[in-house]
Amino acid sequence: MRPPRGGTLAIVLGDQLDGRNPALAGLDPARDAILFVEAPEEAGHVWSHKARIAMFFAGMRHFADALRRAGHRVVYHAIGRHPYRSLAQAWRAEIAARRPARVACAEPGDWRVLAMLQRCCVESDVALEVLPDPHFVCSRDDFERWAGDAKSLRMEFFYRHLRRRERVLMDGDVPAGGRWNFDADNRRAFGARGPGRVPEPASFAPDATTRAAIADVERHFPGHPGATASFDWPVTREQAARALAAFVRDRLPGFGAHQDAMWTGMPFGWHARLSAALNLKLLDPRDAIAAAEEAYRAGHAPLASVEGFVRQVLGWREFVRGVYWRGMPGLAEANFLAHRRALPRWYWTGDTRMNCMRETIGQTLAHGYAHHIQRLMVTGNFALLAQALPQDVCDWYLAVYVDAVDWVERPNTAGMALFADGGTFTSKPYAASGQYVKRMSDYCRGCAYDPAQRSGARACPMTALYWRFLLDREDWLASRPRTALMARHATRLDATARRDVRATSERMLGRLDEL
Repeated sequence: MRPPRGGTLAIVLGDQLDGRNPALAGLDPARDAILFVEAPEEAGHVWSHKARIAMFFAGMRHFADALRRAGHRVVYHAIGRHPYRSLAQAWRAEIAARRPARVACAEPGDWRVLAMLQRCCVESDVALEVLPDPHFVCSRDDFERWAGDAKSLRMEFFYRHLRRRERVLMDGDVPAGGRWNFDADNRRAFGARGPGRVPEPASFAPDATTRAAIADVERHFPGHPGATASFDWPVTREQAARALAAFVRDRLPGFGAHQDAMWTGMPFGWHARLSAALNLKLLDPRDAIAAAEEAYRAGHAPLASVEGFVRQVLGWREFVRGVYWRGMPGLAEANFLAHRRALPRWYWTGDTRMNCMRETIGQTLAHGYAHHIQRLMVTGNFALLAQALPQDVCDWYLAVYVDAVDWVERPNTAGMALFADGGTFTSKPYAASGQYVKRMSDYCRGCAYDPAQRSGARACPMTALYWRFLLDREDWLASRPRTALMARHATRLDATARRDVRATSERMLGRLDEL
């Protein structure tokens, strides 16, 4: 005879490492259990970077240890120590063995995982409670109320709405400094002399728990891309708090002006390197926002730097989460521009003669990290211009970054970098030639290609394919106010120049793997 149902099985996912996780509230160790699963399928759903897998495993193991110390009953299925291939297999087995009255889980950050959890609980005939996630400043319901029935959304208006509501960087009823947005002040390149001395970000030597997680990754996923040799990410709440304090003290003052700049051998620049801790919920965004504003009020950091950082955390991060849930599952299949080409194989190796791509992908493989301009205007821009299938590109972005969770990666990739959704929350494709990369970096020095050349033997692939993009979509670009200038650039090309661009770009599209 089977025992009666009773108690709660609380499921904690790898990006829910928050002590305020609502699934943990009111649990009784005598009858309730908390379940963690390191599932091989989750590391192979996309071909995940070793450092990304290690980040999740190390964070989960430290959080589970903290819950045990707090007196909770924790069931932890570590990789290689259980028979389950997928999360769903482990969930079904634990539900069958424990027969809980209910399963509780905070809102997953992945539509696919939520659907899997719902299906599992229906098949196991157990009640599922999916709880709103208090980590975010704006709930999904709040976002829907703000968005209403609008066909297109713009982050700037949402950002101002949250600034007012949360009283962030406000002087009474007006924004601090009299402006909502200092983005125009935050686009400077380093210039020919380079970045000079940039303070190092906080780093954390792996402890025994993290070293064991890294060893398990190397043992069970030896063929996966990337390296773990330089792994020094914060994997506990205490480390995340120290990383935030170090950023505000050392690098926030210089962050704003050069946040878009790139330089050889400089993987982090002035950036916070806090996104992984935020996305695994080791760090509360409110703490990051408050610390930045306090630095401005105390005169430690200029307003342009602080506002730029706050815009990323309070504005863009909260906005894309709302966009993700509003757009799924359709966003996963979006392909407005009908691009079908395979992603070049060197996206997984960095083995290309394009120096900007080699530098950006090289640091990504080494650290599991690239900052927002490297993602948008280097790897993302080239994938757009190379007509890569959006789903392949989204899988690559989800795989290679330690901070990658579907809710943040898919809108940024499909919507912003690739314009695959047709502009539901962006006003134009972020397409640019190699001249942009030259202006914002030193990557073009010594490159095999010339960013000023759009045709011929030394033509930069990014430049040639950019002009091909303009020619292919000239009428469409001309019909849109935000892209009309791009179309006017195309009209300057005479018939010979157009023919040369098409011939050069056609050769490149036919041998993307060889560029």
